[in-house]
Amino acid sequence: METQKTTLLKGSEITVKCLELLGVDVVFAYPGGQAIELHQALSKSKMRVVLPRHEQGGAFAAGGYARASGKVGVCMATSGPGATNLVSGIADAYMDSIPTVFITGQVPSHMIGKNVFQETDIIGVTRPIVKHSFLVLDANDIVQIIKSAFHIAGSGRPGPVVVDIPKNIQQQRVEFNFDVPVNLDYYNPQSAFTSSDAEKVKSLIATSKRPCIYAGGGIISAGASAELLKFAESYNIPVVTTLMGIGAIPEKHPLSLRWLGMHGSVFGNYAANECDLLLAFGARFDDRVTGNPQTFATRAKIVHIDIDDSEINKSKPVTLGVVADIKEALCALNQKPLRQEYADWFSKIEQWKKKYPYNSYKVKPDRVQPQFVIQELSRLTDGKAVIVPGVGQHQMWAAQYYNYNFPRQLLTSGGLGAMGFGLPAAMGAKVACPEKTVINIDGDGSFQMNIQELGTLFVEEINVKMIILNNQHLGMVAQWEDRFYNCNRGNTVLGRCKGANGKGSNTNCEKCSGTSCTGQAYPDFVTIASGYGIPGRRVERREELATAIEEMLACDGPFLLDVYTGYDEHVLPMIPPGGDYTAIIME
Repeated sequence: METQKTTLLKGSEITVKCLELLGVDVVFAYPGGQAIELHQALSKSKMRVVLPRHEQGGAFAAGGYARASGKVGVCMATSGPGATNLVSGIADAYMDSIPTVFITGQVPSHMIGKNVFQETDIIGVTRPIVKHSFLVLDANDIVQIIKSAFHIAGSGRPGPVVVDIPKNIQQQRVEFNFDVPVNLDYYNPQSAFTSSDAEKVKSLIATSKRPCIYAGGGIISAGASAELLKFAESYNIPVVTTLMGIGAIPEKHPLSLRWLGMHGSVFGNYAANECDLLLAFGARFDDRVTGNPQTFATRAKIVHIDIDDSEINKSKPVTLGVVADIKEALCALNQKPLRQEYADWFSKIEQWKKKYPYNSYKVKPDRVQPQFVIQELSRLTDGKAVIVPGVGQHQMWAAQYYNYNFPRQLLTSGGLGAMGFGLPAAMGAKVACPEKTVINIDGDGSFQMNIQELGTLFVEEINVKMIILNNQHLGMVAQWEDRFYNCNRGNTVLGRCKGANGKGSNTNCEKCSGTSCTGQAYPDFVTIASGYGIPGRRVERREELATAIEEMLACDGPFLLDVYTGYDEHVLPMIPPGGDYTAIIME
């Protein structure tokens, strides 16, 4: 009697099949010696594989994909330097609660711990910056581990998960059975919002005269923007968001107070600090919002609803802390809303708005000011583009001067503040949402940190638009030097300026903008883009800007605008580090 043959699959093939069955449609992956088996399996898959030009670019791209889509982003790299190049992207996903799975190749399991070629303990390296991690030591465990990784990454408070697979496990042949039950007894992030919780929240609202909603990125992660808007309108309570919460409520809505914190709206900061009831929904009281937490919202009772119990009372003691999914909580609270008019409170807010208008800056007609660039971009895109900034002054201007209308519209590195984030994250966002206009707004410093991803845009035909606000400086650090270090330049000039003393870039030459002493900005980004096959245009005069943006938007493919803005603009308003809202700098 002939025995039935069972087809055995390699661990690498099982890994890829798991991704397919979990609904993954794109993987950002860079090959290498210990990941070659994974890439051989990927070559036979129907999933799209995007090859970044650097593993960090792939990591940020996977995060950008997840931020734009709400789905789990997937990135692969080889062992050693390939894995360590992922670290900034993993940390970024951890700080901003972005659902991502990072799969790394590893040296054969019997060689782990012997310092062989390209071995790094990536599990140990990333332990403080992941939600969970797995080292696979048997190919029979791959299905359960991959399914567990995706569940952990995307549920509760989302975050990154690392799966490290030694090469011999990738080569091990075993039977494939996807219907393996996932046993996660150690992980139960769900906590129900009860009717008792709802009554406690409503009781505090009922006695409030000056309530304010403080909405964080958790609103967007939970897909609760519609519920937030309904709550705000039903209860008639103004909303201030965090940087990560921008888009949770349309910014032109009458109840929107824009965003708060170091560079947020003055009236938003005043409302959050002078309210008598602060409703913190999916926010974590980070230092860029609160400054010194002891001086933040001192007049208010605080309700804090968050999916992560470790955030309750972590940075700011609260009156009522509730561990729950914020969408579920808002749905319950929206059942029987308590509406009050709060006439005196809204009158006070209107006074602040008139005294401290939003988006006000001193116009310099002879300059292409960065604020003007963002305003023109918002006008010409009708506030409908997805904006992905790098990190620095341009990031804050992008948050301040574009009119955001929907969630997942501003994708930014909030907690980690990683320069080099913008271009690859925009790349991932465009792959996730090909129907949307995706624009990377960057600084010349931040853009150069992952400039090689121009090659990915061209080869993969990813239609990302790029605007560089070129000031030839590390602008945000230079602003702090101007404000707090007597204008002394500590290696923040990026152009080839020799300095007034001829010894370097501590100070600029007389009448020098920080550019090359030949008078030309450095480097020539338009020529660099051309070398990658991408068209571009320089903008040096204010009257050129609108036409240049229109040309960029009309281009059927990636396009780079290099806009020379000057270096002496400051992001305002600004709350000094460690200060409170009463110390806000306006000019």
